[in-house]
Amino acid sequence: MNSAAERWDVLIVGGGPVGACAAALLQRAAGSGRRALRIAVAEPARPVRAAEDEPLDARVSAFSRASERILAATGAWARVDAHRIQPYERMCVWPAHLPARSPDALLFDAAAVGEADLGAIAENRLVQCAALEAFEAAGGTMLTGGFTGLAIREEAVEVQLGERKLQCRLLVGADGARSRVRESIGIAVQTASYGQTAIVANVRTERPHERTAWQRFLGEGTLALLPLADGTSSIVWSIDETAARERLAMPQAQFEAALTDASGGVLGALTLCTERTGLALRRLRAERFAAARCALIGDAAHVVHPLAGQGVNLGLLDAAALVECVLQAQRVGEDPGALAPLRRYERWRKSELAPMALAIDGFNRFLAHGQGPLARAAQHGLAWVNRSEALKRLFITQALGLSGELPAAARSGGAAFS
Repeated sequence: MNSAAERWDVLIVGGGPVGACAAALLQRAAGSGRRALRIAVAEPARPVRAAEDEPLDARVSAFSRASERILAATGAWARVDAHRIQPYERMCVWPAHLPARSPDALLFDAAAVGEADLGAIAENRLVQCAALEAFEAAGGTMLTGGFTGLAIREEAVEVQLGERKLQCRLLVGADGARSRVRESIGIAVQTASYGQTAIVANVRTERPHERTAWQRFLGEGTLALLPLADGTSSIVWSIDETAARERLAMPQAQFEAALTDASGGVLGALTLCTERTGLALRRLRAERFAAARCALIGDAAHVVHPLAGQGVNLGLLDAAALVECVLQAQRVGEDPGALAPLRRYERWRKSELAPMALAIDGFNRFLAHGQGPLARAAQHGLAWVNRSEALKRLFITQALGLSGELPAAARSGGAAFS
């Protein structure tokens, strides 16, 4: 090995919410005492927390109960500014041919399963900053610089980070859908365009959001209205690319009228309070989530349609599962980069992701865009689910992120590694 290189046990490339969470979990669990690991996170630049009075960012996520527990285990959730988080208590889902208040609209209520809420809407940058702070407070090191390449050796991975040369026993790629780590390892992906663009912005609503996440299936796509802590709402309007280009080019007043119409007027007139951003939507799945001394988590491993709001939640489950597998290996004296625990992680997450990805694509095909008999059957199925308390409980459990084989951190939060 190169003696001039900086040496780490674990290097995580990508310090977004998922990468930062993986780093903080691992640092808190194995960052001191006889099990100590030297852990670093590499991010091109250090993110900056929003000022106290700064408007809410338009890039937000709905964090499930499982994600909240994982973030609690990192020490990050306690560092998130509470006044910028909006818990949501209900979720209303309805097709375009029905009013939102129809008895045939699908309504999930946290109170039905004895929960205070279904999750919380928070800014991605806010969670990222909190997780990185928790990581550093636990003794971790953040490195700034762009990843430019790697070489996998028998005992370590050699990494080039800007002008710095690093070595690590385990390299984790958490650097997003266009992962340079994944590309450098040589892991192929299965990817395809949805032919859709998600228009993202924050809006003021004529009526209160009622601490409810609203989602309308339009036939040409999906419109979600997510409640925010300042009384505004975040929109994710996923529609065909041509229609999205037209709407992004509209004068503001014309766009607001089209948006209000697409919402069915559920919250009254909608008025933009941020710029509109268009995000091209693609599905992606890496053929492998692990290789020699390397693992992929989050969008570097898989990307799903945003209509179910599961992207960041699936990534946080990846982070917790990978950390659990690495810790189990370490406790019996295995190298943190050994292939066996990484393969365990890969099998675990692939088995959980496959049915979720299939269901999300089905919702997009038959509820958001469908026009034929199957689509009509799926839309009528919403009303059928709404009339069955057992089915609604099942869907609420899914929304909370509490189904399937969960990592310890998702089950027990802050007590996960005590």
